[in-house]
Amino acid sequence: MARTKPYQESLLESLADASEAAAHPNAALEDGDLEVFLLGLRNVADARLGGISKLAEATEPNRESLYRMLSEQGNPELNSLSRLLHALGLKLAVEADEDAA
Repeated sequence: MARTKPYQESLLESLADASEAAAHPNAALEDGDLEVFLLGLRNVADARLGGISKLAEATEPNRESLYRMLSEQGNPELNSLSRLLHALGLKLAVEADEDAA
């Protein structure tokens, strides 16, 4: 009987792809869940750079600041978030909300 891969391992493999890396945190944003969005960014950092330590090397905030920023209670500033996304090969975008009145 073939063994299945652990979920996290499969997730990180899929997030190595740029379009999957963008879709993962976007799905959380669509649900309006900031905690899940930040978790998605942590997953992308693990997949694309090898973790928060490597992300800290590529951005201005130090490792401890990044852990706080991406924690469940994190509330990153727009400038910090933009730098973080750039280091992950992602960018911010704004689109029309067709459901809004």
